[in-house]
Amino acid sequence: MDEVEVIVAHSERATLRVGDMYLKVDADRARVDVEVEAMTLAPVPTPEVLWREPPVLALAALPGATLGRLGGPSTGSSAAWAAAGAAIRQLHEAPLPSWTGRAGRSVVRLAEELDRECQLLVANGLLPVELVTRNRQVAKAALREWTPAFTHGDLQIAHVFLDGEEVTGIIDWSEAGQGDALYDLATFSLGHEEQLGDLVAGYGGDVDLEVVRAWWALRSLLAVRWLSEHGFDPFAPGCEVDVLKSRM
Repeated sequence: MDEVEVIVAHSERATLRVGDMYLKVDADRARVDVEVEAMTLAPVPTPEVLWREPPVLALAALPGATLGRLGGPSTGSSAAWAAAGAAIRQLHEAPLPSWTGRAGRSVVRLAEELDRECQLLVANGLLPVELVTRNRQVAKAALREWTPAFTHGDLQIAHVFLDGEEVTGIIDWSEAGQGDALYDLATFSLGHEEQLGDLVAGYGGDVDLEVVRAWWALRSLLAVRWLSEHGFDPFAPGCEVDVLKSRM
């Protein structure tokens, strides 16, 4: 071991890589409890838990690589994207966990969050009113009734590892629980619209693409201010603000 690599760090949590081990430090013990329980229940590959000593969770590194990252180019074949879609479908069809996850916030709560964030984005001068207004209209399609599924809740493209066309593991389960399946599909494809067809082909079934695109808008509107305040850059090429601009 030559060095400690900081994967992500902010006031709520941090993830470090030390050799072939990831150390997750989380100030909220309940999130760690959810992560461990969700990995136990999920019917898809997950990292091995090496040890747990609150507030630290140690996980084994996964083989393979991700299909890219938000703001970067997408990688992998169409078949690899389809394989990721099939794994997500397997998760969504699994028996429901007993708790509600981030993807399961109620329509009323989401509408309230959306109203508040849109007002703040304009009032604080973070985004122009035209951009906020248009994406707020797009986002409304996500505010509808949905059938609960076993959702990951933070299924960013950087959280799914593949070796060729085989999913080797999915990480970061602290937001998992019952929720809207299309939230996961939208999170995974955020910023990579050109791969949505391959992802949905692997996922199968009847996917409402209008709702997926609505979730892109809704998730981005809710994230811009938080990211800006926690040391991230939603204005970087291909990231959340560009996602919002693509809906204009």
